[in-house]
Amino acid sequence: MRLHLLEVEAFGPYAGREVVDFDALGADGLFLLHGDTGAGKTTLLDAIAFALFGVVPGARGDVKRLRCDVAAPEQLTEVVLELTVQRQRLRIVRSPEYQRAKKRGDGFTTQQAKVSLTWVGEPPAGLPPDGVIRIDEVARTVERLLGMTAAQFFQVVLLPQGEFAKFLRSDTTEREKLLERLFGTERFSDVERWFADLRAERGRALEKRQQELRELVARYAQEAQQEPPEEDQAEWVDAVLAEVAARADAAETEAAQARSAATKAETTLREAQEDADRIRRVRTAHTRLAQIAETAGERAEWTAEIAAARRASAVVPEVELLERRTSELGDAQLVEADHTRALGELGFDSVGLASADLRERAGSLREEAGALAELVAEAEQQRVDAERRDERKVAAGAAAERVTELQTRLAELPERLTAVRGEAASAAEAAAKLDGAKARVDELTVVSRAAAELPEAVAKVGRGEAKLREVVDAHQAARQHRLDLRERRLEGMAAELAAGLADGAPCPVCGSAEHPAPARHGAELVDPAAERAAEESEQKAGALRQRVVSALEEAKARLDALRERLGEWTAESVAAELTEARAGVGALSEQAARKDQLARQVVKLEQEADQLAEQRRRADQAVTEAQAEVRALEQRLAERSKRLLEGRGEFPDVTARRGHLLTLAGALDSVAEARAAVGGAESRLAEQHGLVEISLHAKGFAALDEMRGAVRSDEQVSKLEQGLAEAEATAAGARELLAQPELFGISPDDVVEVAPLAEVAKAARERADTAFAAVKFVSAQHGELKKLAARMGKALAEFEPVRKEYDELRALSEVVNGRGQNSRKMSLRSYVLAARLEEVALAATARLRTMSQGRYSFVHSDAAGARGTRGGLGLDVLDDYSGAVRPAKTLSGGESFLASLSLALGLADVVAGETGGALLDTLFVDEGFGTLDAETLDVVMNILDELRAGGRVVGLVSHVEELRQRIPTRLRVHKSRTGSRIELRTA
Repeated sequence: MRLHLLEVEAFGPYAGREVVDFDALGADGLFLLHGDTGAGKTTLLDAIAFALFGVVPGARGDVKRLRCDVAAPEQLTEVVLELTVQRQRLRIVRSPEYQRAKKRGDGFTTQQAKVSLTWVGEPPAGLPPDGVIRIDEVARTVERLLGMTAAQFFQVVLLPQGEFAKFLRSDTTEREKLLERLFGTERFSDVERWFADLRAERGRALEKRQQELRELVARYAQEAQQEPPEEDQAEWVDAVLAEVAARADAAETEAAQARSAATKAETTLREAQEDADRIRRVRTAHTRLAQIAETAGERAEWTAEIAAARRASAVVPEVELLERRTSELGDAQLVEADHTRALGELGFDSVGLASADLRERAGSLREEAGALAELVAEAEQQRVDAERRDERKVAAGAAAERVTELQTRLAELPERLTAVRGEAASAAEAAAKLDGAKARVDELTVVSRAAAELPEAVAKVGRGEAKLREVVDAHQAARQHRLDLRERRLEGMAAELAAGLADGAPCPVCGSAEHPAPARHGAELVDPAAERAAEESEQKAGALRQRVVSALEEAKARLDALRERLGEWTAESVAAELTEARAGVGALSEQAARKDQLARQVVKLEQEADQLAEQRRRADQAVTEAQAEVRALEQRLAERSKRLLEGRGEFPDVTARRGHLLTLAGALDSVAEARAAVGGAESRLAEQHGLVEISLHAKGFAALDEMRGAVRSDEQVSKLEQGLAEAEATAAGARELLAQPELFGISPDDVVEVAPLAEVAKAARERADTAFAAVKFVSAQHGELKKLAARMGKALAEFEPVRKEYDELRALSEVVNGRGQNSRKMSLRSYVLAARLEEVALAATARLRTMSQGRYSFVHSDAAGARGTRGGLGLDVLDDYSGAVRPAKTLSGGESFLASLSLALGLADVVAGETGGALLDTLFVDEGFGTLDAETLDVVMNILDELRAGGRVVGLVSHVEELRQRIPTRLRVHKSRTGSRIELRTA
């Protein structure tokens, strides 16, 4: 994979459209990406990842906020990337989802994410010639072409040294988590979980079978009413079955004997009960015949009473009708008296007038009332019109007052509206000036801060120059001291070798065993340890000198930046200008804050003026309409009043006169009808008297009171008849009973003893029932025990294979999860991670030995941890100087950077070997170079030169000043208030 072009617009801190030409940057194979903190260096790497995969690495990808905050609303957030993969050049254009201002109205709308992938040149075989625009299809196409996922890309192209530095100092648990994230061993974790879940599932199944077996044994023991033994339960089951079977046979024999004895006792008892019943029936028949003979006279009286009641019942209807006719005459007379009195109260004397005369007079009165009906309707309308006239007069007065009030309010509005409009215009002008004023304050604040920092920056440069002179002198002195010691040692080397000679021992120079004239040295010999100490002192002084040089360069750069930012400003002029600008911002802010409120007031006053004008127009119209309606109503009232005065006569109004006429006519009709009803009632009563006298003589009654004394109700007659019938039926039944053949020869005085036989039969039944219950219980117990025994046998046969299978699965699961027989305590996931870590350690060791000048190597250990913890993830370093293996935590800051960079490059080599190394033509290394001394930095740069010599393009992201001097091709990111911008510098 080789990058060619990157374009970003409204992305991260980049407000405008910035273009990165990787072909120009990678012409030398190595380039530097630098700039101020927060300018957006890492954002360019994020843009590459976003264009390819639609996500950005690390915690920045969790925020999902990629649009530039200072971009113009109409700008489109977009990333364009051109690259070559597998000899095919393609162009990817991608935009994220974000919120943009609506084109119409207020508020925001969601701009949907979109992407397009097009081919530059001929498309590859098997892929759409016109490119791909679906997000999921673009993701699959990129992963297929690159041969790696987004996570792998972040690991091998955007080298995450920070994670590896943390990895070096982590314990086993933290290291395992980091390796899982870097290598993606989720599938092996899934295998471990699968084994654990399967073991738990099979364990639950085994426990379920064990529980079922325990429940069966408990139920068998409960049914057998015995305690189960701990061992030999199968033999115990068979013994219990044999014992219960024997008890069942004995119970069956006892039950048969008891049933025979009970049958015999029941037969004897039944015969004695039948004899006693026949004697009882004979006694009952004789008793009933004696009782009926005693009541013969009373039954004769009942017969005579029934005959008289039947004769009287024929006369009762005629007597009842006579009583009704008498009551009707009295009612008619009372009604006539009431109507006559009411007619007299109305002032009409009806004495001597027949019914026909009264009806004729009533008809005349109704005709007169009918003539007044039309005037009654006009009287009601007269009342309604009078009320309407009064109501409209009130409405006209209220409308006139409303017109006056609205006119006053309308006259006041123009002046208020003019004043508020002026204030709103001033507030809008202040709001327009506010942003510029605030920007001016911010600029002056930055300048003021620079003015405050300038004295300290000047002092810091002075201190740095003094410190530099001091450390240069110290470094030169240390170097001179080392050179002096080296020269003295070389001069005394012969004496030093001669001091180590022994008689008979060979000379290390010539090999002779004789030493006739060993060299002598007048001055003190130099100790090799002293020379090594001098070399270390010189190295420390050189490293300190390099750090002081770097710090001084940074201080000078900071001083130059502050002076450039200040220009011709002084601290006093900046403070005065800033105070004045802040006061202006305060005044403008206070005035601009009322902009929306004043605009709403203007709109409200304009709406109020329109509403008042409309209300006044409607009020004027209401006054005119009410006054016209009042005049028309007064005219109609005057005309109708004359007709009503003539029609009411001596009454208060026409309605009262018409009501009096109708009431009087109704009273006349009522009196006439009442008099006719009285005459008819008198005639019907006289006729009914004659019919009653005839009926009494015909039924044999001398007077009406005699007939009434013989009257009986139907219930009484039925009761007497029922008594006669019951006596006759009782006598017939008794005689029929005594005539039965089975009662011949039986006397009422005979006696049979039943109680002793009943006691004997009861005892026999109880014995038979007890024996039967015993048989049922023992038979049921034997049947249930047989079924439980069969189930226990089947359960035991099925349990053993399941237990063996579970034991095997448990042992295997423990091995996979790093327990049990796993002596190294390594789970499957840890084993895979250990293998991957070993590969990375081997690849990283080659880098680290070169970077550390042969001193350090990575050492991987798969031994178990302390106190039985998991092993396989041990990673230490071998120090070639001492020959000791020590923890990576003991490395210095610079050494840790070398180790983490080696691990990162080793990981890149391992993953690239899996995905195809030829694809990875571009790498980015982010920060960490500031911890290296000059000599080590040379070694690291040589390693990076080897990478680019192999055809790769390496991009370094760093603030180190020395890298700017070493790397001519640089991409600098400048930050500003309006957004960051990119500057390309080449040799």
